[in-house]
Amino acid sequence: MSNPDSFIDEVTEEVRRDRLYGLFRRYGWIGGVLILGIVGGTAANEFLKTRAESRAQAFGDAVIDAFDMGSPEERRAALAAVPADGDQKVILALIEASDPAQDKAESLAALDRILADAGLAPVYRDLAVLRRVLVAGTDQPLADRRAALEPIAVAGRPYRGLAAEQLAYLLLEEGKPDQAIAALQALTQASDTTAALKSRAAQVITALGGTPAPQAAPASEAPAEAAPSGG
Repeated sequence: MSNPDSFIDEVTEEVRRDRLYGLFRRYGWIGGVLILGIVGGTAANEFLKTRAESRAQAFGDAVIDAFDMGSPEERRAALAAVPADGDQKVILALIEASDPAQDKAESLAALDRILADAGLAPVYRDLAVLRRVLVAGTDQPLADRRAALEPIAVAGRPYRGLAAEQLAYLLLEEGKPDQAIAALQALTQASDTTAALKSRAAQVITALGGTPAPQAAPASEAPAEAAPSGG
């Protein structure tokens, strides 16, 4: 390479460095902001996580302290004084409805307050509906209980199995044991029914004089087909 060519290369490299340096001075702050944003976001996330955990712990401690109160009236008053927002209010209302033997009317009122919230998540609303039917019992007309349970006993709802079980018991209450057994048999065969619920349904079927349907073996336990014989 000749000296003129070498000189041109050196000048070109110098110009390239100057341009890169100029670009860095002009736009380098963007990288700094991004780095600060990442670091700040991580710190904020950890702060929010810690605060949420502290808030949940404080809520749980306050609820436990309320349960340590002597009389049902004192417990209800203590629960009402627990600071809560969002889902915690729903949880408190469900807790208030957990002891209907002490105050059935107040338990139903607590559940009605939950159901009055039009924006309530299905997981809470369905649980409140199910709980209200159980608490009300025969004080609520059978037709009204069935109308409340049927919408939450469809596939995909969070408490479908429990609602279907209660619908089967309503058939018993109507004096229709055969239909109740059939409903419970279907429940034991449903893929989304828990093992505990299947066991309970099978026990009721037996008590009613029926025979629980055999449980299907998991796919991994299914017998292998016999290999075809050769020749």
